Amino acid sequence: MQSIEEGTTLSTAPTGAVEGPVITESQAEVIRQMHREGTAKKAIARGLELDIKTVRRAIRGPWTEQRRVRTGHKLEQFAEWIRARGPEVGWNAAVLYRELREAGYDGSYPVVSRFVRPLRPSVAAVEPVVRFETEPGKQAQVDWGMLGVWIAEQRVNVHIFTMILGYSRRIFAYAYLHERIGHLLEAHERAFEHFGGRTETILYDNPRTIVTRKDEVSGHVEWNRTFRDRMDFYGVEPRLCRYYRAQTKGKVESGVKYVKRNGLAGKRFTSLEALNEWLTSWSLGYADERIHGTTHEKPRERFERSERAAMIPIERRAPSVSERSETRTIDSDGTVVIDTNRYPVPYEWMPAIVTIRRSEEQVLIEHAARTLSYARVLGRHQRAEWKGKKRERLPSVRSVDAPPRFDPGYLAAIGAVEIRSLESYAEVSS
Repeated sequence: MQSIEEGTTLSTAPTGAVEGPVITESQAEVIRQMHREGTAKKAIARGLELDIKTVRRAIRGPWTEQRRVRTGHKLEQFAEWIRARGPEVGWNAAVLYRELREAGYDGSYPVVSRFVRPLRPSVAAVEPVVRFETEPGKQAQVDWGMLGVWIAEQRVNVHIFTMILGYSRRIFAYAYLHERIGHLLEAHERAFEHFGGRTETILYDNPRTIVTRKDEVSGHVEWNRTFRDRMDFYGVEPRLCRYYRAQTKGKVESGVKYVKRNGLAGKRFTSLEALNEWLTSWSLGYADERIHGTTHEKPRERFERSERAAMIPIERRAPSVSERSETRTIDSDGTVVIDTNRYPVPYEWMPAIVTIRRSEEQVLIEHAARTLSYARVLGRHQRAEWKGKKRERLPSVRSVDAPPRFDPGYLAAIGAVEIRSLESYAEVSS
């Protein structure tokens, strides 16, 4: 299949059809008049929605008719799939291009971007902010982002811990079911291991798991004692944004959006563990290797050149018993299996993934804002006694929201490894 010429956009014209002129003689005169009045060439191209080369050609000499000949191109065979997959990933051209490349498309990103552009809903303008840059190893920024993610047949709200290095823009992301202090501290340790060290300071946005009280006038902060103890152990100086000025940590704000709109756009996973494995591979294989829009460098290359040597090594510190947590899926009989023993939970929690914490004496099972406490069952293959009110099964309700059907990663996991026709996907997903 022949490649598309630069500046050509997708259409439904048959292969070999001759399309209309690029611009008319009157349009060429308008371009020259705007240029004489001092309008920049790029501004003319944007205003008239033309390619910059067309504008230059019109300014450079007298108008001659140019017709664009349609010869077909590599993206056409994927057009139907793009229209089906596009809404699932928010019409993110970068995500679509990445998945198309995995499916064998060897064309360019601009062709995909031009095809997607007219299909994408318009976005409201945002207020500009002043960008603040930091030296290598000086600052990282941390934030949480919540997103509904499909895990098998269930849509689960996951909380994504995100840390981004202020200088290189390398990113670390890890998903949890809650934002509790144990998860927060565990995520810091995972991030430090991921980056091979820590920065001098870390910037946060006043979360209640970190700050118990803050006087904005005097600047006095009462820290969560468990959090402050752990940061003192690592030697990190935590800093806080001003209230209602979350854009102060704009790098991680953008990073959280990037994880949601690129890393997890339209994705579907077999388990929470599979989700986190994907986040790690995506961070290392894609986020670290892209050309960053602000630095115009790959985060990995910028990190290796200037920031790795500035990172401060840390010592591992084992979490306390109260901080250890794991996730479990509620079984169909309304119990959670822990060390081969079964612990009942309310039927209305089903279906769900719950967080468990355990010590030598007790087991805590957490879901949403509720916590069940059991004395730890000794022995194996036993069932704890339910001591709450009578458990009544609720009628099953099928969600009207459907999971993504065209995520290549999920389809590969269930045996569909190619981008096929929509009918083929429907058969696999039904």
